[in-house]
Amino acid sequence: MGFIGFLILGLIAGAIAKAILPGRQGGGWIATLILGVVGAWLGGLIGGLIFGFNTIGTFFEIRTWITAIVGSIIVLLIWGAIMNRRRA
Repeated sequence: MGFIGFLILGLIAGAIAKAILPGRQGGGWIATLILGVVGAWLGGLIGGLIFGFNTIGTFFEIRTWITAIVGSIIVLLIWGAIMNRRRA
């Protein structure tokens, strides 16, 4: 998958992660893009460690989307915990 494809994957995965988790996360589309790209990378890393192979394949593979979305949810949960700690 190319760089542009990875950015599109990150943007969509970040938006899906924000839609899945309840509450208001804030941030615009650039924050969603960064969240999704970091989440896709993290999801691929964790998936590779668990399953023992590269889980980030081509753009249209379901394993690519699942790992990207799960990774984005993890990153969003971590970000929410950090931001709530700062507010308290």
